[in-house]
Amino acid sequence: MSTLNKWIVRLSFYLFMLYIYITVSSHNGIYSFLLLNTFLGYIPIEIAMHIDVQKKTPILVILIVLWLLFYPNAPYVITDLFHLAMLDPYNSSTGLMEFNLHLWLKFTNLVTSALGCSLMGFWSLEHVADTILIKFKLWSKTNKILLVSALIVFSSVGIYIGRFLRLHTAYLFIAPKEVVAELIQMWNPRMLVFIGFMTIIQLIFCFSFDITRSSLANNQELLEQNNKQKEQ
Repeated sequence: MSTLNKWIVRLSFYLFMLYIYITVSSHNGIYSFLLLNTFLGYIPIEIAMHIDVQKKTPILVILIVLWLLFYPNAPYVITDLFHLAMLDPYNSSTGLMEFNLHLWLKFTNLVTSALGCSLMGFWSLEHVADTILIKFKLWSKTNKILLVSALIVFSSVGIYIGRFLRLHTAYLFIAPKEVVAELIQMWNPRMLVFIGFMTIIQLIFCFSFDITRSSLANNQELLEQNNKQKEQ
């Protein structure tokens, strides 16, 4: 990602979080959680912007570990879409959806946070996976698929921890013993099914992201070939 694009992403998140703080969080409304969740989802994206193969190995490993600890917060924001149920957009007498701009604003806030964090989170996922494989001379298409899949399963576990155990990443540093105890006790068949659901959702996002990028690359290549033919 170019330096310009990095700053576009940063400013977009900063402005959105400032907007949420002013219009939502400062009023202690039902969606006041949105600022914290968006901020936590943004952290791995910012960390990924500092990860590159030119970094010395010890520094790179530290950054990757930090990214790994915070990354589940990015796809976690997708689960905030369940809060759309609190909007109740249907008219009780007609059963039809009401044209209420206040409700659609809340809808926009939730979806913007979910899509922004998850899509940029998937960029960070692919970027970190590529960096790891290139840095340690392990890059291949197969290795990338395996590593990305493993990281997605890991993030699905993190989503479960955040959503149902209500443990934030910071708790690992504040009360590590208590966190480890809960992590050991959390495994059960229902939890594994939930992890499967979250993994499927993330794989669909990731696959769509890859297909879109490949299509754009092909279109760019066709455009360049067309321009060369015109010049000839």
